[in-house]
Amino acid sequence: MRRRTSLRGAIAAGVAITAALAAATTTTAASAAGPGSAPPPSPRPVDRVEYFTGPGGHPLHTAVPAAEPLSRAERSTIAADGDVTSIVRNGPVGSKLDVVFIGDGYTAAQQGDFHADVRAKWAKISAVEPYASYKTLFNVWAVDAVSRQSGVSGDPVSSVVKDTALGSAFFCGGTERLLCVNTNKVESYAAKAPAADLVVVLSNSTKYGGAGYNDVSSRVGYDGIATASSDHAQSDQIAVHETGHSLGKLADEYDYGQPGTYTGPEPAEANISKLTAGPMGSQRKKWYRWLGQTSPDGGTVGAYEGGGYYQRGLYRPTQNSIMRTLGRQFNLPGREAMIAGFHRHASVLSSATPTGRPLARTSGITVSAPASARIRWYVDGREAGSARGAATVVPRALGLPADGRPHTVTARAADRTDAVRDPALRALLTGSLSWQVVG
Repeated sequence: MRRRTSLRGAIAAGVAITAALAAATTTTAASAAGPGSAPPPSPRPVDRVEYFTGPGGHPLHTAVPAAEPLSRAERSTIAADGDVTSIVRNGPVGSKLDVVFIGDGYTAAQQGDFHADVRAKWAKISAVEPYASYKTLFNVWAVDAVSRQSGVSGDPVSSVVKDTALGSAFFCGGTERLLCVNTNKVESYAAKAPAADLVVVLSNSTKYGGAGYNDVSSRVGYDGIATASSDHAQSDQIAVHETGHSLGKLADEYDYGQPGTYTGPEPAEANISKLTAGPMGSQRKKWYRWLGQTSPDGGTVGAYEGGGYYQRGLYRPTQNSIMRTLGRQFNLPGREAMIAGFHRHASVLSSATPTGRPLARTSGITVSAPASARIRWYVDGREAGSARGAATVVPRALGLPADGRPHTVTARAADRTDAVRDPALRALLTGSLSWQVVG
């Protein structure tokens, strides 16, 4: 996610200030050395990453050196690598949210293991709400990155070094559970998939760890990269939390345990606010529609102080959602934001039946929509009531006349989920498709 809360800016500013001080010191030293001295080197760019010290813990943040540009040899190697396999196909790329898994630390002989790990990891991720209710909105792709050695660096100890396609490594920046990758290589492999709205790197390891790169700029178009161990039972929670940032545009709901009061403007994220419950309700802002409701992560939606990295001055909707602690559920405002994120990439209604060419009245038309959506069918604008709710129809059975003339068959869907209360979002949860049919 490219826009984060002010503390992210503060972290970046801190890095910049440190670099500036170092540069100033170097400049002073160079001046003292006299004319003709070499100019100081530019500070190396950094990536700001989120990581997790253990299952059930609060995330932390740090900065690590950004990846160097790829060499000609590296680009050549990647160009010859990267077979793409469809793991889940629910519809056309343009109408679905495309999740791309890239493997690291898998040799050529282990690519079957990688595909099995993708299926297992996606099964766990998609079992979490609201993913579970919207599985039909997703396509899932596996991009094979063949490594020379099996496993990843830093597993089990920091002295272990492996030659892998993406350079996955624990002990990144001296932090054991921080699992870093070469983001430029990730970008090149992700570009091989038909589309990449969400990118997850699975590193071939049983060790707990991962990272969230939520400030990367991608030419391919995804908003962030999540890394996770392939074979740790709880590493999927890292990926789910990170998608809260990349898809839901949600803020972290924890603080750093240090005194501090937020004094900035109202945050843009849907799940943190300067408002307490009373003013929020009276002003009809942020998550006011959910106040007093029982939330799936436990307790009641209100305004609980502490969030966005501050102990004071910012409030979160519930005591302890997954945006605060791994292993939890999204709270009600977070769940609504995730559904909005899904529909920024995926249409509520899609079909593998092409709309750009005429169909015969005996042709079958199949559409796909979430379980909470209501599907209706129309012939020349008039509803065919007998087909209400059907995912597959034959135009002849809709009452389309056999007169040799062209007619229009239309499918419309409206998602009536109780997980969405914002009227502006409701508008995204409708869709229609039309076909020309010769009677």
